[in-house]
Amino acid sequence: MIRLSLLALATLCAMPSALQAATTYIHAGKLITAEDKQPLTTQTIIVVDDKISAIVAGYQQPGAEATVVDLRNHTVMPGLMDMHTHFSTQLSATSYSDWSRLNEADFALRGAAFAEKTLMAGFTTVRELGDSHQVSIALRKAIAQGYVKGPRIFAAGKSLATTGGHADPTNGLANALLGNPGPTDGVLNGPVQAQQAVRQRYKEGSDLIKITATGGVLSVAKSGMNPQFTVEELAAVVQTAKDYGMKVAVHAHGKEGMERAIIAGVDSIEHGTYMDKDTIALMKKHGTYYVPTISAGKWVQNKAQIDGFFPEIVRPKAATIGPLIQQTFARAYKAGVNIAFGTDAGVGAHGDNWLEFVYMTEAGMPALTAIHSATIEGAKLLGVEQELGSIKAGKIADIIAVAGDPLQDMKLMKNVSFVMKAGQVYKQ
Repeated sequence: MIRLSLLALATLCAMPSALQAATTYIHAGKLITAEDKQPLTTQTIIVVDDKISAIVAGYQQPGAEATVVDLRNHTVMPGLMDMHTHFSTQLSATSYSDWSRLNEADFALRGAAFAEKTLMAGFTTVRELGDSHQVSIALRKAIAQGYVKGPRIFAAGKSLATTGGHADPTNGLANALLGNPGPTDGVLNGPVQAQQAVRQRYKEGSDLIKITATGGVLSVAKSGMNPQFTVEELAAVVQTAKDYGMKVAVHAHGKEGMERAIIAGVDSIEHGTYMDKDTIALMKKHGTYYVPTISAGKWVQNKAQIDGFFPEIVRPKAATIGPLIQQTFARAYKAGVNIAFGTDAGVGAHGDNWLEFVYMTEAGMPALTAIHSATIEGAKLLGVEQELGSIKAGKIADIIAVAGDPLQDMKLMKNVSFVMKAGQVYKQ
């Protein structure tokens, strides 16, 4: 027995990787920390296991036990965060009939492919804001357990709507198929059902709540902007979500629905097309974040020009609302609203999330501020800024790099050449 114990000990000693911390030295030519007001140059980031251990000036040379990553000709920055994605879909001319042809497993497998594509584009954390069949919740678990590659997911599960509202899954169906969806299905009417719907999402494993406070562009319904929740329903959603430690994200295009939601205490407004100076003042007063999704607006505007791509009831909404979002973003940024990066990927193509940076800077946001919106500001919106969102000693090692200087040309964000999530390198 003593011999066996000594043999086991010798075997373990021969495998230091199983016992010792993995150390990586990243040599960064330019470093955006999202902690400093300006980029740093000629820095070394020391990563131990899944955490950032230190950031030191110069290109520090490690001992033989450490790995060195040479990014001296790159701009290094925190892993990017997209606060508005939908992995279970990518809209096409057949999307409105997919529900009748595809099974839950089809959506889940597509979601896994889209998640990996998003990670390879440099996005290490996302908010998944609405799906069916709990696909994003299952995907979150599979990624966390290492079965598939993808970003860290904060999932909303099924979006909440009122009957006939933007996220009512039966909109546009024949009468025989309409049924009467309720809180379990994400459809509510009245404060009591609002409480039930939030609690159901909690039961299913959602991390946050997504509600559709106004009409939407892509739903098979007439209005893209009318208010669809009462003040009482919104208050019930927000209070119940807070009771369960969940934040609330709000799809909204129209002014009235937005303002009701802001006053109720929601955490973010998505899209926000028709916000005006009064809406902006309310957002600043309440500290509400704005997630613009300019990319989705551009995408639906372009597709509205194609005959037959959208149902006829959707097409005029896409043509009207889509072009306005970038203008709204410009006003909101100039006024000082809190802004977090979000694309609505799944409306447009997954992996093209980088285009949002181009649209944001076109509208007047400085390049460094745009990158901060996709790093530390996203972390603040999620409430995880102590662990994620910047390159700082003690934080989780989510680090990406782009060749050259994207602060001079944001189109370089298309080609992320290095991706590390929680200390593990996924792309180099």
